[in-house]
Amino acid sequence: MPSPDLAAVRFEDVAAAHTDPAFPRFHPRPAQGWINDPNGISHINGRYHVFFQYNPDSARHHRIAWGHVSSADLVRWEEHPVALRPQPGGPDEYGCWTGVVTDDGGVPTAAYSGVRGDGGHSQVVIARGSEDLVNWDQTGHVAASMPGGQVTAVRDPFIFRFNGKRYAMQGAGLANGHAALLLYTVEDMSDWKYQGVWLTSENPVAAESTPAEIWECPQLVRVPDSATSSDSGTDSGTWLMMFSLWLSGDAHEHANGVGHLIGSLTADPATGLPVFTPRSGGKSDLGRDFYAPQIVALEDRVLLWGWANEGPGRDGRRGRSQDEIDAAGWAGVLTFPRELSVVDGALAVSPAPEIAGYRGVPVASAARCTVVVPPFAEAVVTAGATGGDAAVELLLVGKGSSQMVFRGALEPGEELRIFVDASLVEVYRSGSVATTLRAYPAAGEEWELHLPAGAVADVRALEQPPVQG
Repeated sequence: MPSPDLAAVRFEDVAAAHTDPAFPRFHPRPAQGWINDPNGISHINGRYHVFFQYNPDSARHHRIAWGHVSSADLVRWEEHPVALRPQPGGPDEYGCWTGVVTDDGGVPTAAYSGVRGDGGHSQVVIARGSEDLVNWDQTGHVAASMPGGQVTAVRDPFIFRFNGKRYAMQGAGLANGHAALLLYTVEDMSDWKYQGVWLTSENPVAAESTPAEIWECPQLVRVPDSATSSDSGTDSGTWLMMFSLWLSGDAHEHANGVGHLIGSLTADPATGLPVFTPRSGGKSDLGRDFYAPQIVALEDRVLLWGWANEGPGRDGRRGRSQDEIDAAGWAGVLTFPRELSVVDGALAVSPAPEIAGYRGVPVASAARCTVVVPPFAEAVVTAGATGGDAAVELLLVGKGSSQMVFRGALEPGEELRIFVDASLVEVYRSGSVATTLRAYPAAGEEWELHLPAGAVADVRALEQPPVQG
């Protein structure tokens, strides 16, 4: 039997006991503290594990550790004890920053950015985990240090496989002001071999789609593509590269958001090293409150989680001040798990099918014009058959007050899925990317969905499924 300090806590109990009406009930996170980037997403021994940047001591970004939640079905979540903590005198003394978890010869292994002090350069630090990923051995082993030359900043290791070999990359910034990717060969997880600058934002496609001074949280996965066979078992096909687009002075605002490149991965005929050739790209989310996603490629699908932060209010939406965030005692939400694919050459993002497990009682069916939406709900909006200047609007409306949270065009026959979880809104458009937004209902305000002529909405409350067993 596990000791009390290692016992898992059901998230539905955490959410039900929380007193803040803005606290999510269906997006797992600890009751208190700051969270940001999702980390170490993995599916090991029948459970999905999601780690995340975490300060358990306050709702501010400081002395970052790794929090940990897991689920067998992507619906019922359990919170585990803090997984990784800054080690006094170690290479991660100032923080255990973004990284991944991989199965290394049967041993769950974390590779993450460790920083010794404020303003210091990060190094790739390795930690080994128990079979259930609850206990971690942090020896402070450094697998890769800051390279020299033109590289001025480096962070956020990501591991991928190509042609049967294991590689890694890190995001970087260069002395000439361009963002870059650094490539490593990883025959031994304890000793990464630096191969040099792999790709930069000087690439014409990257310059247009992913402009930044540093590419943070780089991702690279092979994705299902409607135009090609995605289950041939080879490394040919369509590859997706995703970056968080950092600019100096961002301070958690991240105006550039997240971008991606779609292209091919081939072997260099001289070295055998992978070569990524982008052919197109774009924004990975259309909301101002989405950053630092992490992707995991599984046998049958590709999943993504992103981070939605608290903020002072953006695009006319009411936000929370730092004093209000401090008083609430928590900051940051992770999105629902999202499935990724390429459709007609463009990135398509949809909620994982398991999210349907939260569907509760119907609130409205084939509703038109204006629909009141509960604070925890899913609305499916279907356009009419005719065109015109049609738009869907989601507002917070009170006595004498109104604020627009989302406004989006609606093409003939198109469908939108809109999720509201207290202060987090996620909008999914078929065949396109999602929109992630934060908004905070004031006392007496309620959510209203305004529909264009011909459009209808089915609305259901979100509810926790019955506890199994």
